[in-house]
Amino acid sequence: MSTDSNVVYIGRKPVMSYVLAVMMHLNSSNAKDVVLKARGRAITTAVDVAEISRRRFMDTLTIANIEIGTEELPQDGGGTRAVSTIQITLKLP
Repeated sequence: MSTDSNVVYIGRKPVMSYVLAVMMHLNSSNAKDVVLKARGRAITTAVDVAEISRRRFMDTLTIANIEIGTEELPQDGGGTRAVSTIQITLKLP
């Protein structure tokens, strides 16, 4: 989990680690939503986390919003490169 109370940053860990983080966040606090943030190759993991959380563990969980974008990251040799980003907001009724 991150310093933002309702954000889970997706990285290189196994999918079920992030699913567990989503479930713990929604069950332990009185939060109604959680935001999954990922960029680059982790985007596929973020989509898997959202779908597994929604279909296998919490039937009432819905996808409230999906935002996609691009970030410019600096390269070692100078210049920048574009990296895709995604934010998936999961919400309880």
